[in-house]
Amino acid sequence: MKTARQAARQRRQRRRLVLSATLAVTTVGVLAYVVLGSLPGREAEAGHAAATPVATNQVRTTTTTGTPSTSASPSATGKPKPKPKPSASAKTGAARPSATATSKPPRSTSTTPVSAGRIRPNNTYTGVATAYEAADGNGACLFGPSDDLMIAAMNTTDYETSRACGAHVLVRAANGKSITVRITNECPLPCAPGQLDLSQQAFAKLADLKVGRIPITWQLLSPSTTETISIRYKTGSSPHWCGIQAIGHRNPLARLEVRAGGGWRQLPRTEYNYFISADGGGCGGSIRVTDIYGEQLTLNGVALRPNVAQPTGVQFARH
Repeated sequence: MKTARQAARQRRQRRRLVLSATLAVTTVGVLAYVVLGSLPGREAEAGHAAATPVATNQVRTTTTTGTPSTSASPSATGKPKPKPKPSASAKTGAARPSATATSKPPRSTSTTPVSAGRIRPNNTYTGVATAYEAADGNGACLFGPSDDLMIAAMNTTDYETSRACGAHVLVRAANGKSITVRITNECPLPCAPGQLDLSQQAFAKLADLKVGRIPITWQLLSPSTTETISIRYKTGSSPHWCGIQAIGHRNPLARLEVRAGGGWRQLPRTEYNYFISADGGGCGGSIRVTDIYGEQLTLNGVALRPNVAQPTGVQFARH
């Protein structure tokens, strides 16, 4: 019995020891927590942790107020971005006329090579000069009388069915003298290729008329002039037949066309320097003239008025 009671008492003592140890450990833990919680810096760490935002998937938008700056913002490279240019529709100001809304006939340059005939730019021709009595200045080209008698007749070969009509030619004599003349006439045989039959007034600028014949060189010119081109319909012209002549052109004509049948129709040229529409096609309508350099001038509003020189207000470019 005694042994049993002793064993029971020992078990109760062990339980008390375990409880005491547990209580002691718990007490020590509580005291340690209190001590650590009172140390400086712990509140700062706790505050910092509270101020740090937690990453979320929400999108944050910013609303700006006030007037935005007009200066260019820098790009990633540090250089200012250029301001966008206004579109053509955003520009204001006076309206610009279209290419077709002009009071003068339109001018265009053809890209098609145009034959200059026998007389070509930048070529020098050799021949002789003779003299004739020019009277009032009219001749085979039928330009009519002229107060300017610095004119000449071209030999038949170089006259080339009136292609030379209206050409301005620089003539040089062997003695160093020179003059500029306009071709208004044809010199028939025995005038040879290269020969010019000058008006007496023009010949006298180079040599004494008594000499009668001198060696020369000559070349085509594109002179300075204030004169503009005129158009004249031949006497007898009508809507059924017409002859058309260009007067006062700076450069020789290569062709003349009329607007007919929805397109341009080239008219044949006569030796008396008129372009003929035998069936009346295009008579009284738009006219297009082309010089030997390929420049084209379209002439609108020329009335069908026979034997009247009608100014157009335009001229070929100088070369």
